Amino acid sequence: MCNIVTGQMFMLIPTALALMSCVFILFYISFTSNFFIHSHQTFSSFNTSLVANASIQRHTHLQFNGEPAEDSMGKEGNHVNENEVFHDRDAFMDNYKEMNRSLKIYVYPHQKGDPFSNVLLPVDFEPSGNYASESYFKKVLAMSHFITKDPSNADLFFLPFSIARLRHDPRVGIGGIKDFIKNYIFNISHEYPYWNRTNGADHFYVACHSIGRFALEKVIDVKINAIQVVCSSSYFVSAYIPHKDASLPQIWPRLGGNPNLEPYKREKLGFFGGSLNSPVREKLLEWWGNDSDIFVHFGRLERSYAEELINSKFCLHVKGYEVNTARIADALFYGCVPVIIANHYDLPFADILDWKHFSVIVATLDIPLLKKILQGITHQEYLVLQSNVFKVREHFQWHVSPVDFDAFYMVVYELWLRRSSLRLH
Repeated sequence: MCNIVTGQMFMLIPTALALMSCVFILFYISFTSNFFIHSHQTFSSFNTSLVANASIQRHTHLQFNGEPAEDSMGKEGNHVNENEVFHDRDAFMDNYKEMNRSLKIYVYPHQKGDPFSNVLLPVDFEPSGNYASESYFKKVLAMSHFITKDPSNADLFFLPFSIARLRHDPRVGIGGIKDFIKNYIFNISHEYPYWNRTNGADHFYVACHSIGRFALEKVIDVKINAIQVVCSSSYFVSAYIPHKDASLPQIWPRLGGNPNLEPYKREKLGFFGGSLNSPVREKLLEWWGNDSDIFVHFGRLERSYAEELINSKFCLHVKGYEVNTARIADALFYGCVPVIIANHYDLPFADILDWKHFSVIVATLDIPLLKKILQGITHQEYLVLQSNVFKVREHFQWHVSPVDFDAFYMVVYELWLRRSSLRLH
């Protein structure tokens, strides 16, 4: 009898060990998942951590000019705390000042007589159109105080080729971009010592067209090591590495002052206008194409695009060919709360700004629930969202002569966060 009991107990040992292993694996998965999710939401740079909501509970705050200010009040008496649009406003302001004081960027030099000066030098006109962000950044950087002519003082090195202009250059075209960049990296790595010191880790390039992410397939070191500042910032795609790379806001420059239409004058609950070029947009049309509250339109609009944005409470940014479009910046410019339906989109300035305080993020699977989600936002909550839209939209505007906290300075700040803490000589 004793032998039978002993045998049964012996047989239970593997089962017990298996159960203990399962518990351990589940605990490990839970722990690491929370770690990586937390890391993504509260990006830790080499020199600072931006912790979400660290300052939301404060009832006084500093304006950008450093002067104290009182909280503003919503129309129904709710406090609108300006700090809420930042993960940690105090850390941002301290680091922003240090960035302006110390950051230095070296741009590889080229002359007007170079065969590809049209690709390598800043444009001599004010950029416009869907991919203006790329040209704006290079143009403004060249005139900024961040530039150093002494590479030994540089924190970062800018690779000044323009993907957008290479795309339209008949000598290169889309098919020749990969070879052009491969040859460019080969040349600078043999002519200068800076690339080889870090294998490109302190170098960066800027691109807004989606082909920018795939233009580096023949120079794997750029894709793996260099900082990619790109509009098509999807962390679902292997070419983009969050926290090494940075999201460039796609901004179609709009003329005139910022519209400030009151919330009660916005007639439509939601609006989307664009091309039917993705399964996500097809799903949006399927569910809301004939709705009387959410206006989903593909093709020519009866009213102007600007009028539709101004007259809508929520403006939809829906993934097309890529996760990015200029619709987020358009919504912010026209005072419309953006609704982001683009899974895996590493949103611009997400290291700095807390998007949930001025936008609504909806998963693709929740498109059938879209109307319920938007109608579930109370008037008081909407007033806070729109008030914060007015506060953040300055960060999504370009100026030929840069203005503090505009898109140029915010992109430079993202670069500053990603610079190496070690300067090699």
